Amino acid sequence: MTTARFVLTRSSGRSAAATPPAPAQPAAPRPAPAAAGCGHHGERKPEPPIFPDVWVNGVEIEAAAIARELQHHPAGDPKEAWTGAARALVVRELLLHEARRRNIAPEPEDEGETRESEEEALVRLLLEEALDPAEPGEAECRRLYESQRDRFRTPDLFEAAHILIEPETDDAEGWAAAEARIRALRADIGDSRSAFVAAARAHSTCPSAQQDGSLGQVRRGELAPPVQKALEDTPPGTNRDEPVRSRFGWHLIRLERRIEGRDLPYEVVEDKIRDTLEARAWAVAAGQYVAELAAAARIEGVELAVAEESPCASC
Repeated sequence: MTTARFVLTRSSGRSAAATPPAPAQPAAPRPAPAAAGCGHHGERKPEPPIFPDVWVNGVEIEAAAIARELQHHPAGDPKEAWTGAARALVVRELLLHEARRRNIAPEPEDEGETRESEEEALVRLLLEEALDPAEPGEAECRRLYESQRDRFRTPDLFEAAHILIEPETDDAEGWAAAEARIRALRADIGDSRSAFVAAARAHSTCPSAQQDGSLGQVRRGELAPPVQKALEDTPPGTNRDEPVRSRFGWHLIRLERRIEGRDLPYEVVEDKIRDTLEARAWAVAAGQYVAELAAAARIEGVELAVAEESPCASC
């Protein structure tokens, strides 16, 4: 079974013998800001957040390492992003500490043009040695198949065409003129397919004009949402009555036909289901294992909340 990989950031922590420094004394209050030069009193800007030092079993997770890890934990709140990055590095340190305690020798592997670092190899080998998740059985695989049939089917396809009129200027007047043009075209075309094709070649500003406006067979999510919604409501073999506006411009739409998706037989998707359940079992086992390591460790500066389904925030 293929195990999940951790996305780890290299850190230059202190040795395990290091002692955490004494807590810093609170800073003296700052004086209120002077009046701004424009005559208005300047408002106090919010102080940047101050984050605690983070230690795992006497090893410091340095602030620079957490700063580098932040790119993998985007969040609107700086504290939330910092916490995610710090937790990920704490988990990594827990795993590296345990791997070294077990005297595991790193054996980095090549993956295409990249090669594992020694730390990545240690984490991988530790998890391969420590985890023994249960293999999913036939009954479990079939239960997943029956309970989520919509996941195991071919997608609906829409064989469609359109005429796009882009506004010449991106203001109300330009959009109104584009709408007037598209409505005039709609009146001229009527329900005729040949007229739609001719108008697409003559007037559409989309590159598809050279293919009679054809978009080919498209899946849900491949078109602008307003266009997709309009296709859902258009009877096959007809030109849609109402033009549709998207961020690209105004569209006339024709739906040639709709090809309904079909359920895939269990035998076709069995391997995919088994891989899904194996990955889920591995993630749960890894999460429980990390929780056990955390319970036996000395962690300072951040609370480690390990989700059951994932061993860390960066895997």
